[in-house]
Amino acid sequence: MKTRLFVFLFVFTISLNTIAQSVQKQVKLLDDYIENALTVWNPPGLAVTVVKDGEIVFTKTYGIRTLGENKPVDKHTLFGCMSTTKAFTAAALAMLADEGKLKWDDHVIKYLPDFQLYDPYMTREITVRDLLTHRTGLGNTDYLWGWMQISGDSALYKMRDVKPSYSLRSSFIYQNLMYLAAGKVIEKVSGQSWESFLKERIYIPLEMNETFAKYEMVKDIKNKADAHFPHEGKIIKIDQLIADEIGPAGSMWSSINDIGKWIQFLLNDGTHKGDTLISDRNFKELFKPQQIIPSNEFYPTQKLTKPNWTTYGLGWFQHDYRGKMVQFHTGSLPGMIAIAGLIPEENIGVYVMGNLDHLELRHAIMYTVFDLFMDGKITRDWSTEFKDLYSQKTEQKEPKRILETIASLPISKVLGTYKHKQYGIVKITETNQGIRYNLNNTVKGILSHWHYDTYQITFDKQYYGKAMLDFRMNSEAKVSYLEVFGERFDFVNSKY
Repeated sequence: MKTRLFVFLFVFTISLNTIAQSVQKQVKLLDDYIENALTVWNPPGLAVTVVKDGEIVFTKTYGIRTLGENKPVDKHTLFGCMSTTKAFTAAALAMLADEGKLKWDDHVIKYLPDFQLYDPYMTREITVRDLLTHRTGLGNTDYLWGWMQISGDSALYKMRDVKPSYSLRSSFIYQNLMYLAAGKVIEKVSGQSWESFLKERIYIPLEMNETFAKYEMVKDIKNKADAHFPHEGKIIKIDQLIADEIGPAGSMWSSINDIGKWIQFLLNDGTHKGDTLISDRNFKELFKPQQIIPSNEFYPTQKLTKPNWTTYGLGWFQHDYRGKMVQFHTGSLPGMIAIAGLIPEENIGVYVMGNLDHLELRHAIMYTVFDLFMDGKITRDWSTEFKDLYSQKTEQKEPKRILETIASLPISKVLGTYKHKQYGIVKITETNQGIRYNLNNTVKGILSHWHYDTYQITFDKQYYGKAMLDFRMNSEAKVSYLEVFGERFDFVNSKY
């Protein structure tokens, strides 16, 4: 008996050592791969964590927090989580569902009686589940918080003026403000603010001491990454866009040290150190396909990963990859990126944070991690493939220009104030700098004549790039309105 026990323990020990050596090899391969990829993508800073079989097997940081400053990224450096915040909001609702305080298919107006959309039917019928699945039929309304200096409550109020692009539940259109509404439901049902609920029910139980719901809470913390943007062949530091007004959709900040605990929790089916934070039933609900995503609404990555189906869960994009179900979500603000990725069936999870605008190396790292920890080796150069894919996508041709044309009216006749019911106010003014464009004192730039009645806006914030603006005349040969970003702003008066 003792001999058999000894043999068993000996074999078991050898097995554990073999597994440990295998993981060490995979970790070394991943680190080398990322180091090589960084020379191609050139982000200022990056942080990566990987969870396999319930353990954090890889946490590594690269580069610096701010270009031009010798401040390295470390495992405690804070990055924006952006839209990966949505999974936290959905998890919070799952906890409230566990307590019987709400149901996924309850109507939103049950909790938010003042909630109103353009379509009365939609107002009546929209559910908590609909808020999380981007199937309300409402188009992108990020301008309501990104381009207007208004509160989240005011942005939600303005949704009653937004005409739906599709009928309820008929198609997928990404919609941040519905997650803000979901956060309001959390507040109404729990009696707590969204941010305090997350802290009490998720951050503290998971020992996420370096995770914060809003930028306001981290603005004075020195160890955080700054946003950067590629501009005219070089990388520049830019101002941080703050998403606090739409908090439940994307305002969180965290460190790679902390976010690995979140990935662990997700792969442990909503449990942490033996404590169940979300019931099995409602945890599974988060990851069930809820809405089909048409190919034109999915990521360009599909050209390489070639999924057979693409869906959205409750805070998660989903698709098949090598016969497995992938759950993932990106997060993006100008100059900052994140991605969370899971293959629960294989007990693999990864999270990537970076401080360069639309750093699509995040996708390459995610799929490399999936391959490496399923196969034990790197089987495909995702970095090179995604670099080629996104380089083609970002090549923009300048609009055609007809030379030697003149405008219908001298610029002095189109100066003034223009108004849009939803977008706000545009002012066209003449200054010492030239003709100025000003949208809500938020988006500003210089106008230059392009051709006929079309002008080009060169935005003050370089990462906005350029845009075209058209002045339209009435039958009396006077300016009637201007068009920009595909929207019409009616002329109000010549005063500004």
